[in-house]
Amino acid sequence: MSKEGLLTRQSCLKQVCQHHDVAELLEEKDAAAGSAFVRGGGSKDVFGEDSATVEQTITPWSRIIASGLELLRDPRYNKGSAFTEEERDRHYLRGLLPPNIISQELQVERILHNVRSYENPLEKYVAVMDLQERNERLFYKVLIDHVEELLPIVYTPTVGEACQKYGNIFRRPRGLYISLKDKGKVLDILKNWPEKNVEVIVVTDGERILGLGDLGLQGMGIPVGKLALYTALGGIRPSSTLPVAIDVGTNTESLLNNPFYIGLRQKRATGTEYDELLHEFMSAVKQAYGEKVLVQFEDFANHNAFRLLAKYNTTHLVFNDDIQGTAAVALAGLIAALPLTGGTLADHKFLFFGAGEAGTGIAEIIALEISRQGKHTLEEARKKIYLVDSKGLVTKSRYDSLQEFKKLYAHEHEPCSNLVSAIKALKPTVLIGTSGRGRTFTKEALEEIASYQDQPIIFALSNPTSQSECTAEEAYKYTKGKCIFASGSPFGPVTYEGKTYTIGQSNNCYIFPGMGLGCIVSGAIRVHDDMFLAAAESLAANIKQDHLDKRQLFPSFTEIRDISANIGAAVAAKAYQLGLATRLPQPKDLVAHAKSCMYSPTYRQYR
Repeated sequence: MSKEGLLTRQSCLKQVCQHHDVAELLEEKDAAAGSAFVRGGGSKDVFGEDSATVEQTITPWSRIIASGLELLRDPRYNKGSAFTEEERDRHYLRGLLPPNIISQELQVERILHNVRSYENPLEKYVAVMDLQERNERLFYKVLIDHVEELLPIVYTPTVGEACQKYGNIFRRPRGLYISLKDKGKVLDILKNWPEKNVEVIVVTDGERILGLGDLGLQGMGIPVGKLALYTALGGIRPSSTLPVAIDVGTNTESLLNNPFYIGLRQKRATGTEYDELLHEFMSAVKQAYGEKVLVQFEDFANHNAFRLLAKYNTTHLVFNDDIQGTAAVALAGLIAALPLTGGTLADHKFLFFGAGEAGTGIAEIIALEISRQGKHTLEEARKKIYLVDSKGLVTKSRYDSLQEFKKLYAHEHEPCSNLVSAIKALKPTVLIGTSGRGRTFTKEALEEIASYQDQPIIFALSNPTSQSECTAEEAYKYTKGKCIFASGSPFGPVTYEGKTYTIGQSNNCYIFPGMGLGCIVSGAIRVHDDMFLAAAESLAANIKQDHLDKRQLFPSFTEIRDISANIGAAVAAKAYQLGLATRLPQPKDLVAHAKSCMYSPTYRQYR
């Protein structure tokens, strides 16, 4: 490297300051002009990376300008064989790469060819997630362009198996690991994270991973996967996301006895010890990243999920995807089904099999939506909803022994010991499974609901696939083609008596990326229930007659970024309406504004 090619520390810092000043100056100018146009980088794009157009050049900053092997080993800037001749000379890559230059599009095809060569889904997962560690933009390009094929690989159902075997397939740490050993040092740990402008955090304590139970620290696969989808589906910049796993131990003996387990080898902490660590984390997050950092609670067990949400939703920008995200996407499916069944939500009777976070979360958002229509109070709306848990129908006679979140749905009724007896007694028109127990919508249960209802709505929402209450084929077979079906796990089309039905997947991926985008573009400081209602209505609006002809209640994922932009705009609009937004003035066209802020994975040219 020639002397002329070296940048002194002083000149590097000068360029950083110049970029920072220019970014701030442009923001101030836009704010003064009341402009609704926002560059893609948002308010913290210090180096102008994301605010540049695809045609403009950017500088591959690390701590200094990256070059040579350092550039090739930095996943944020590495382009592999796609570096141009000029870039190879300018950044000292000549000889470090094969001579043939390959386009990003051809790289995508090569990655897909390799992934498709694996038969085992877990092997595909490892191959795709390894790409994220080598070449970030290529990873997101592959995922965005082929989302329907790869979504079941990077998230449910395959991510469940990945979490179960996380210690075995562990290669390189991603995110932050905060354990009981770190009490009193959580803020210092957050400072160790190299990105300082974090906008979205997904955090889990690993106690209730999907339908698989307590996986301890190996639950980190969920925050990592969720945040990959925040970027791919919602356009959130990867550098502004942070996966976090809180390690308080695990009660799963097989993990404690597994030599490859990566977490603390102790029983799970509870009570004050647990609460103090969580509170230190939540306090440190606000101190490190400010009032507007979004914290998504993920896969906490019921006894912690509800109380943590209640504790922090008035002081932090937080939501629980298992409670609120699942609820919003299920509500969207129910709204979408109304043209098929006729009437309104208030005309239906709902029976839930499973009364945990997901079940009660969906129940409450249904009650909120019914009450918002004006003909029923919230209390009256709740009386249309019944829950069945592991002990049978939730009734007033069990009130004193019920967990708090179930008590709102404890109605006066004779006891029913199981699902079938509850269906016979209540005659619901909507059956929703959130039990995490596979094949519990039995032939008898499905035949019973079809015996008195012409078009029963049946949602088998548990995942992964092995935990689904029934398959799509079983639902159509045992209801003789009458049902309107959706599932939490992916199922292929089903043909019954010559008619083919497309199965809509009630997947949280429709909601949480748009929710995150809406909070960021509006600068929201709190999450309100009405923001989830707005998200659900926006999602349901994507279902047209051609979808209904196939009884498809959720749209194709091929248009998910447009869907997320529209959901983000709806969420942002509600935040502005409720006085929770801080990015003022409100843009005139929120959809265009949301799209302008979305991350693009296309390679940039380096100066």
